[in-house]
Amino acid sequence: MSGFKLTTEEKALKINLTQDIYGCFAEIGAGQEVAANFFKAGGSSGTIAFTQSAYDMKVSDSLYGAASRYVCEERLITMLEKEYDHIAETLPKKHKESRFFAFCNTVESLNYHKTNQGQGWVGIRFQLHLNGPTNDIILHIKMHDNSHKGQQDALGILGVNLIHAGFFHTDNLDEFLDALVHRLPRDRMEIDMLRVSGPDFENVDNRIIALNLVKRGITDATMFDLAKNVLQPATALYKKNILLMRGRFRPVTKVHIDMIEKGRVEFLKEKRVKDGQLEVVFELTLKDLTADGKISDKDFVDRAELLGSLGYTVMISNYLKHYKMVEYLSAIGKGNLIGVILGVYNLNTIFDERYYDNLPGGLLEAFGRGFGHNVKLFVYPAINVEDGSIYDLNNIQIPKNLNGLLQYMKDNDKICAIKRYDQHLLHIMSDDVLSKIKAGASSWEEDVPYEVAQAIKFFELFGYQNKVLSN
Repeated sequence: MSGFKLTTEEKALKINLTQDIYGCFAEIGAGQEVAANFFKAGGSSGTIAFTQSAYDMKVSDSLYGAASRYVCEERLITMLEKEYDHIAETLPKKHKESRFFAFCNTVESLNYHKTNQGQGWVGIRFQLHLNGPTNDIILHIKMHDNSHKGQQDALGILGVNLIHAGFFHTDNLDEFLDALVHRLPRDRMEIDMLRVSGPDFENVDNRIIALNLVKRGITDATMFDLAKNVLQPATALYKKNILLMRGRFRPVTKVHIDMIEKGRVEFLKEKRVKDGQLEVVFELTLKDLTADGKISDKDFVDRAELLGSLGYTVMISNYLKHYKMVEYLSAIGKGNLIGVILGVYNLNTIFDERYYDNLPGGLLEAFGRGFGHNVKLFVYPAINVEDGSIYDLNNIQIPKNLNGLLQYMKDNDKICAIKRYDQHLLHIMSDDVLSKIKAGASSWEEDVPYEVAQAIKFFELFGYQNKVLSN
């Protein structure tokens, strides 16, 4: 039947009745929800070698070594290694005739007083083919059910989905993601990091998976580093001061680099900011990723490659409005300072009351939510399109009724101008550079960093075509 999807019990039963799938479960923090589904389905003796939990920290330490944090990726990876090696070494004969797996999770579910965010790490190490190599699928989840029982139920569904999708749907990304979140709407569970690795996934770009998590609304933001590693934002930005720059970066130009470098100098002047605790993040929104009406995976990867070549961490998000992005980062930063670099014309947009028609409290609500105690804006100037003069924070034109709000932000050190900038770069516009590249002109190379120009030419990005001289 076209479009038919198995229930959680039917998926567990299918795995139980697949004779060459055999493995173990280790679940910490929220019980045996995943393993329980396989026991309930029947036929589990042919699938499950053992299951275990380790609620007491001392017991957990005796199994996996001492840890400063128990709900983290490092702990999950240790569990996967330990349990998979254990079953493989204990049952060598069985290993020759079965595709082994180890499913593990370490989860913090909702406490009795409901004062925490249910979240955790879930993963599977498994053989996709008989006698084949091992592969890993690792993900981070946020659980949004408002009861402990609801979160346990959601975790049980996810675990079955992951094991089933791992064995039966890894040849197609869309099918895999469909299967992974089946019966788990966003208001129940969010997956904000997903990474696959291993010989069977050598051709998979985890950044494309990250893009699809956001594109599908499975999460609102995810990120990755210059080595193409997908990161879980809250972990990557833990105890960091964040300097954020949003844009299209199509392509990244010399003016973008000047903005981030001069903004970084200003940010480091803040008493609470130390160089070793600073994370610079370039953010692409889905709107900025849209080309010709749809999001192009290739265009996305091209831009990510260019930013990575310059050594920057990249974030992709669904937050089209500044206050939502800053509100998200503020929850992660937990008291650390967040700096936002933006062009002066973007500041005009932020002070446009029509931008906040969706909020009951309008502009004031947005400013309260997004630009609170631990946020500071750094404003980069532009060339006035009307007369060619410098347009900056000092002569910005905003509605008169909002001048008091702008002055309040200045008086309370919530906003400042980037004064030491390279005036010779202000004429550079990404759209102009892109047009020059597509037109086959050479002058565009003067407007982008050397590494970016070399990458565009070598990989033929953004419509660039190498001109081969014929004899």
